[in-house]
Amino acid sequence: MTSTNITLSSKATQNNLADAYLKFQLNQQTTAVLSMMHTQEAIIVPVESITSMPNMPPCILGLMNWRSRIIWVIDLPRMLNLESLDYRVRQYNTIVIRVESLVLGLVVEEIKGTTKFVADAIHSPIGQVASSLVPYLCGCVVQQQEILLILDAEAIVQSSILRSD
Repeated sequence: MTSTNITLSSKATQNNLADAYLKFQLNQQTTAVLSMMHTQEAIIVPVESITSMPNMPPCILGLMNWRSRIIWVIDLPRMLNLESLDYRVRQYNTIVIRVESLVLGLVVEEIKGTTKFVADAIHSPIGQVASSLVPYLCGCVVQQQEILLILDAEAIVQSSILRSD
């Protein structure tokens, strides 16, 4: 009987320890990621599937039916005080996130796929981005000469902009 030694390269080992994130464009200039731990689904939603509600903050696009649940749909770039989405589009790229029992649809410019990186790669966003973004970030990471903002799903869901009380 022969024994086979399997040696994992350090890169393969790191990949197993890396956290998975959904990567997307917030707007033309800004790439961001959200932890897959809070990401339920990435879907394309026809504009007419969202029912707008009166007297809401500008970043709240309205309500939609998602898997037999009614959820709020948010223009994420506008909520973060970035350049807003083009409202002439026929459909929205929507990321459905869940934080505990709260579910939200976040509309972004483009969903790019998934990526992984280790926690050690995450740096403080202070000084790297507009100060208005900092409360919504876990940090940022440089990947292939690009700064990725790591959004904090809990901070987005808990945002005072979305509260009516």
